[in-house]
Amino acid sequence: MSATQLATLARTSAPQAMLRRFLALDAVVTGTNALAYLAFSGPLGRFLGVDSTLLLALGAFLAAYAAGVGLLAAHRQPPTLGVQAVVDMNLAWTAASLTALVLWLTPSTAGAVWTVLQSLTVAGFAGLQYMALKARQGSSD
Repeated sequence: MSATQLATLARTSAPQAMLRRFLALDAVVTGTNALAYLAFSGPLGRFLGVDSTLLLALGAFLAAYAAGVGLLAAHRQPPTLGVQAVVDMNLAWTAASLTALVLWLTPSTAGAVWTVLQSLTVAGFAGLQYMALKARQGSSD
């Protein structure tokens, strides 16, 4: 993705603002997912073909993670190590989700599709955050 495409997607050409926006979007999407898992673990578990207890645990983890990413996004200048940790965690989540789908979970068709789609979304956040981080580092050289 070019710098122009990244800036268009972020609706800003300022690398610092770009990075903060991608972190904030990640926090909002992750937090929404967490709340859905926590509030509707029973119905979602049945629909996705996944144990509701697993969804509750994932919801609690995702709520804490979203709060951390949101705090990072709230910094005027998010620390590089913190952003890199978010990128790494997003990549780990993607790998763990897809591995669980293949080796452990036996979801419904909707659950399998959801697992793949959320994995791709999280990988997309990792990519955008990484590119914004690199753009910020490039602008300070």
